[in-house]
Amino acid sequence: MFQTFDDLSDPSCGAPHLALLRTELSSRGLDGFLIPRADAHQGEYVPPHDCRLQWLTGFTGSAGMAAVLGEDAAIFVDGRYTIQVREQVDMEVFPAQHLINEPVTDWLTKRLKPGQKLGIDAMLHTVREVRRLKTICEEAGAELVTLDDNPLDAVWDGRPDAPVGQVALYPIELAGRTATDKLAQIQSALAEKKADACVLTQPDSIAWLFNIRGSDVTHTPLPLSFATVPARGKPSLYIDGRKLSNSVRDSLSELTDISQPGDFRSGLAALGASGASVLIDPALAGIGIADSITDAGGTLVEAQDPVLLPKAVKNETELKGAREAHLRDAAAYVNFLCWFDEEAPKGQLDEIGVAEKLEEFRRATGVLKDISFDTISGAGPNGAICHYRVSRSSNLPIPLGKPFLIDSGAQYEDGTTDITRTLAVGDVSEEMRKHFTLVLKGHIAISTARFPEGTSGAQLDTLARIDLWKAGLDFDHGTGHGVGAYLGVHEGPQRIAKTGTVPLKPGMILSNEPGYYPAGEYGIRLENLEIVTEARDVEGGERPMLGFETITLVPMDRRLVDVSLLTAAERDWLNRYHARVREEVGPLVGARERIWLEQATEPI
Repeated sequence: MFQTFDDLSDPSCGAPHLALLRTELSSRGLDGFLIPRADAHQGEYVPPHDCRLQWLTGFTGSAGMAAVLGEDAAIFVDGRYTIQVREQVDMEVFPAQHLINEPVTDWLTKRLKPGQKLGIDAMLHTVREVRRLKTICEEAGAELVTLDDNPLDAVWDGRPDAPVGQVALYPIELAGRTATDKLAQIQSALAEKKADACVLTQPDSIAWLFNIRGSDVTHTPLPLSFATVPARGKPSLYIDGRKLSNSVRDSLSELTDISQPGDFRSGLAALGASGASVLIDPALAGIGIADSITDAGGTLVEAQDPVLLPKAVKNETELKGAREAHLRDAAAYVNFLCWFDEEAPKGQLDEIGVAEKLEEFRRATGVLKDISFDTISGAGPNGAICHYRVSRSSNLPIPLGKPFLIDSGAQYEDGTTDITRTLAVGDVSEEMRKHFTLVLKGHIAISTARFPEGTSGAQLDTLARIDLWKAGLDFDHGTGHGVGAYLGVHEGPQRIAKTGTVPLKPGMILSNEPGYYPAGEYGIRLENLEIVTEARDVEGGERPMLGFETITLVPMDRRLVDVSLLTAAERDWLNRYHARVREEVGPLVGARERIWLEQATEPI
């Protein structure tokens, strides 16, 4: 199986590991240290080798930070993890703080004393973040010390080795564009910014640019690496040579100079020494990268990673692959739902068994490369944990009379999928049906939205929440994230969220996933993936409008719908969606599953 259910978290590690770290800090003359969840690539996907926050605290979520001072410590997480952190971390050792409402800078402001030295790993904290930290330290009379090594690594006994997953070339038949063409686009963008070169730290940017895929992190085909791209001439790729076969190395050598990761900062210094102006993304590049350039005499051009937007706007080949991947995935998912409806009422299923069965159906396609993230299989109260990861110790039976939430995805070579369905198991209450329907109304509002060019995800986010707000409810995560083309299931810069400021462009793929999570009871989330479509005229309108094309084709559970809460237009949307699912997916499943699908998609 691609997913394991081992217990990765141990709250009891907090006290002894904190003691080890404090001893090491004291030996270095440091009064405090910050431990982010991020690695040097500032990506969501972190290999075990770099899971420092987990080693120190036990927390396994995808975002967070710990702050350690001599007599105080805390862990900071966002709204997705407020329940999870209390289950995974010893709150006596690392009290939990809200990463947004009470950020680490506020916490430090109240505690730093004049003359103290606060340490950070120079590669793990971005340029933008370090500026805020420096201000906090200066105001407190303290000093921010950037380190070229990490004190935690010195006391981490049994630290895993760095990954050396093999790199594969991504074929033009799936990429749709050559790496040479992509490099020319990026170099043209650098010329417009009057930059002599740029630094790329995001492995998905590098994978897209060079048309390669890897296997250094779980569930995402990323080759961990760094790159520099000059405005003219050959780029440089810094990647562990053990990841490259002779044929892959030969092919890449035609595009780029290849060096070891250990040479990266000296390569940056050489750029700086040449007097180059180097573009870095201050939200993604570690301060160590910036310092390597400027200390050697170079100058910085601060701008967004120039690969992010071209990567996010999928070409026709990538979109064709996404549609085909989602249709294939839908057939596997319908097979799973048919099985689930037969087995769940018997009361013998549990969270792990369901996750295993869904992966089994996807494997039966014969082309599954991986799942795109650990399946969130949440029964009862576990469903209320937004990013719940089922383990052998947390595994619950799936009870009758409550919704069951399952959020999962697949990695196929032609596309990445991500889908959430909330399923009725037995008879559910009117309140549960009401909550499900309010979430469904928000989902439909996003799916049917029409908006002018230049509209950002933040402007659309309210559409998904307004019916929940009217009922005094909300959810503590974004409504939608970008999705890559056989890359990360979470991709920027596009998103539908309160913080989603990037204008949406045709060809972008985003999730549409409002939810509601009464703590300790159950969770509800409905997620489809949507392609932003080209502008088209609206009858009677004055200007062309963008919209969404839904590419996820799996039934919603009609048993959870309170039809009385839907408008006629919303009811028509659901019936049209189900008719499309029946028409497109029906021919791809067996006779028994087709009968189930016809019943599941009957008009309401």
